[in-house]
Amino acid sequence: MRIFKFGGASVKDADGIKNVFSVLEKVGHEDTLLVISAMGKTTNALEVVIKNYFEKSNELHSSLQEVKKYHYQILMDLFEDEEHDVYFAVNSLFADLEYFIRSNKSPNYNFVYDQVVSYGELISTTIVSHYFAQAGLKNNWIDVRNFIKTDNTYRDANVDWEKTQQLIAKGVKKKALNITQGFLGSDENNFTTTLGREGSDYTAAIFAYCLNAESVTIWKDVPGVMNADPRYFENAILLNQISYREAIELAFYGATVIHPKTLQPLQRKEIPLHVKSFINPLLPGTSVAKGQDLEPQTPCYIVKRDQLLISLSSIDFSFIMEENISEIFALFHQYKMKVSLIQNSAISFSVCVEDKFGNFNDLKNILAKKFKVAYNENVSLYTIRHFNKEAADMVEKGKTVLLKQISRETLQVVTKE
Repeated sequence: MRIFKFGGASVKDADGIKNVFSVLEKVGHEDTLLVISAMGKTTNALEVVIKNYFEKSNELHSSLQEVKKYHYQILMDLFEDEEHDVYFAVNSLFADLEYFIRSNKSPNYNFVYDQVVSYGELISTTIVSHYFAQAGLKNNWIDVRNFIKTDNTYRDANVDWEKTQQLIAKGVKKKALNITQGFLGSDENNFTTTLGREGSDYTAAIFAYCLNAESVTIWKDVPGVMNADPRYFENAILLNQISYREAIELAFYGATVIHPKTLQPLQRKEIPLHVKSFINPLLPGTSVAKGQDLEPQTPCYIVKRDQLLISLSSIDFSFIMEENISEIFALFHQYKMKVSLIQNSAISFSVCVEDKFGNFNDLKNILAKKFKVAYNENVSLYTIRHFNKEAADMVEKGKTVLLKQISRETLQVVTKE
């Protein structure tokens, strides 16, 4: 079985959905499972709904109506018959969402987040499945929450691999075209969980691992994996092939084409990963597999914006030793701070972190009880794999360098721009 993942950009409107159908016509669709994200920027729009639910109740209705309006326009562009079953199916999903918003009693933001944003994927796949059927492509819509089981770490759930393996191996139809949702799972109480933003790639890898798939293809609006994000770097070039190891390194440092968790399950079973263009689906794209690190050999650039550079120093000029560092990292874990760079001296300790959940102020108050805390907000972290002097000079030009770290293969620079 092949696993195809289509992100939000590929199904952002009616033409996009028709194009996905065209891609399947060109590359085949038998014995294939599609993992599909929410349409366009729906997850962002639902995040506004959640924010209004907690903070601006007078704007809640209008923000939800925007989400409905967007999807109903796509429905009208795809289905001429207003009595088509898809309207009933989508109406039912929106009714379920509105019921949850009215009846929920939980004050837990992360719990509410997962219950609400999940409707983006459920509605998206419902529309795609009905459109394919209307166009003559029989398919099997499945609810991913019945297959991927997780703990209850809402917004960043951990997969229960044993249960998930059993459910997927037993429940997914072979030799058929299956359509399911990315990003989602469910806990032991069947509440919806999510696997972290951009987690649809990870969903594809989970299914591939459990089904012993022949390959995974991530369909993007770019030709494949580039050596740099074209939005930030001129003259980015296509990487024809990268190894699992190199791809994991790039993902760890923040490359957004491949989700960091995606690669480990594929590497364990040596399942090839392809990153290809849904605009030009017959082009070869990028292959991620066992073998050569990079083809062609070239520096690879990664930039992470909106980072925090935190510097801790001892109040009494004592050394910051292993015990202190262990305590600091336990706090980073507790407050869900993603650490991207570490540098320490005898009496100071600096880290570049990503405050994805907005917990820094609470963390700062705890740290300040034992350390002097200095920090820079909204810094950028540049990482260059396989760097050379020219690459380093280009990244540093015109910026204030706050911290630099060099290893054999990797240069990291924290800058203020």
